[in-house]
Amino acid sequence: MQGKNKIVKEYALLTIGTIGIVISDYFFKFPNHFSFGGVTGIAVLLSGVLGGTASTYSFIMNIILLILGFILLGKSFGIKSVYVTLLFSAGLEVIQYIVPIDGPLTNQPVLELIFSFILMTVCSALFFNLNASSGGTDIIALLLKKYTNVSIGKALMLTDCTVVIFSFFIYGVTIGLFSLAGFLAKSCFIDTVIESMNLCKYFTIVSTNPGPICSFIHDELNHSATVYHAEGSYSHREKTVILTVVNRNQAIRLRDFVRAVDSESFVMITNSSEIIGKGFQGM
Repeated sequence: MQGKNKIVKEYALLTIGTIGIVISDYFFKFPNHFSFGGVTGIAVLLSGVLGGTASTYSFIMNIILLILGFILLGKSFGIKSVYVTLLFSAGLEVIQYIVPIDGPLTNQPVLELIFSFILMTVCSALFFNLNASSGGTDIIALLLKKYTNVSIGKALMLTDCTVVIFSFFIYGVTIGLFSLAGFLAKSCFIDTVIESMNLCKYFTIVSTNPGPICSFIHDELNHSATVYHAEGSYSHREKTVILTVVNRNQAIRLRDFVRAVDSESFVMITNSSEIIGKGFQGM
């Protein structure tokens, strides 16, 4: 039952993230011709050269890449990425008929650029945490990884840069500069969002009264800890070192509890954005 609830929760988050990407692209990115890279960036360029809507071009390219992924990658092509790709492609295609728009929502392109890349990076970070992707160039990356020795990161970076450069020629300097700004902001911002979403607090507690602290970690915070014995270099008193990792809200409770039960304890708290183990990611 717990496993089923986890799956439902994950797909609910994937759905919310996909809706966020659809909103970002359809309402902010496409009307302003922002081309940050990826399949949607190419779709924006194609709409400028050939006419038609970027939503339709994005739908066609994603479906083609999805079929290629199934044929060439087989089981290595994750079901979550398939779900997100189909939902994203269908969402972009359908929304243009439900909520037709013929231009930007506002006369403030900077504001729309900010909302576009914030929504995109937050949702992309969410997909990353759930081991999924929105398809598109991620499928190309998997194909490159399987069939060539090309560096995936460099190849995707080169593709995105090429899209941004072409936006200057197709839409002019202003749109090109906006696209470049969005690309740079996305590149810098997405790692920060991922780290923020995963941020935990790593505690190193040196105490002479470890019993109540360990009990609090077990019973109140529902975590475990690693304990080892040490000796103070100055006093030569026996001490216990407690190592544990908790989330940000729990960190405040643990810090206050340690202060209350052992005022002479020594506590070091370190930020960590990647914890792999039971109760955290990767397990």
